[in-house]
Amino acid sequence: MTGDSKQLVHDVVVVGGGVAGLAAATWLGRYRRDTVVVDSGDYRAASVDLSHGYIGGDPQHPMQLLATAREQLAAYKTVEIRPGRVTAARKDGACFAVDVDDGSTLRCARVILATGVADACPDLENFDEHYGASAFHCPACDGFDAADRDVVAYGWDEHLVGFAASLLDWARSVTVLTSGHRFAGDDACIAVLGRHGIDIVETRATRLVGRRGQLEGIELADGRTVATSLLFFSVAHEPRTDLARGLGCRIDDDGYVDVDGNGETNVAGVYAAGDVVPGMQLVQVAAAKGTIAGINAALSLHGESGSPRAPEPAPDAPGELDDVRP
Repeated sequence: MTGDSKQLVHDVVVVGGGVAGLAAATWLGRYRRDTVVVDSGDYRAASVDLSHGYIGGDPQHPMQLLATAREQLAAYKTVEIRPGRVTAARKDGACFAVDVDDGSTLRCARVILATGVADACPDLENFDEHYGASAFHCPACDGFDAADRDVVAYGWDEHLVGFAASLLDWARSVTVLTSGHRFAGDDACIAVLGRHGIDIVETRATRLVGRRGQLEGIELADGRTVATSLLFFSVAHEPRTDLARGLGCRIDDDGYVDVDGNGETNVAGVYAAGDVVPGMQLVQVAAAKGTIAGINAALSLHGESGSPRAPEPAPDAPGELDDVRP
């Protein structure tokens, strides 16, 4: 890259180097758009041994998927991946200004937010050793491996009812463990769990017993051990929406960035994709959402003068792209 990177106007800055961000960048590269991916290296699936259900790659290591995507992005000379954390983003005249924690500011015509979510994990001794091998947050992703096994659903709010019951699509038995919290569901929730033979244990849990990938049980504060070979938890997760809020993007009632069918927010020129937007939180879905945002961000630049590294703007006319949009 030539010139002062603090002043250079890029076509698109993608915030986040996970699946959604890299998918967006891949398609921006195919449209020859000058794109910078700012990658904090903070990945939701960093500790997960295997991800499942991705056609052509089932199973695969999530970090290997990202590594392969980064290698393949090298074929697109208009795409740059740089390490860093975006601290703020704002409208700056006709462009956007994106501040990075290395002190630089990237100016761009479009922004794609692929910032993901932050999961709250159980406060249990040895949890980190088991997370991603025998402790998971997503029944859809990992429930298949619970087939004919005794599992624990860890959490305490009313949403845990559906979470726990869904595990019976695979598991032999499910026990709800609230770890000292009073179960927040009402009598109807308790009745549903009872009909499914799901016990509720409200005693505080202290630690996971066994080696990584070979969970044996969860020890309680009163000395008992709940036998289980898999732990599924639903505590809380927080969409990372600080940048979106700072830009004035609309946030829905569940805390996610609201987007239209093109992946664009209510702020013209700002797109969002992946787990930070509503919908199923699966790697396949994140890749699809990133693709949608990347292509539409590229198409939105049709006819505009962009970065010096971008293709020359083509002639444009109102409605010209309506018949060719994927």
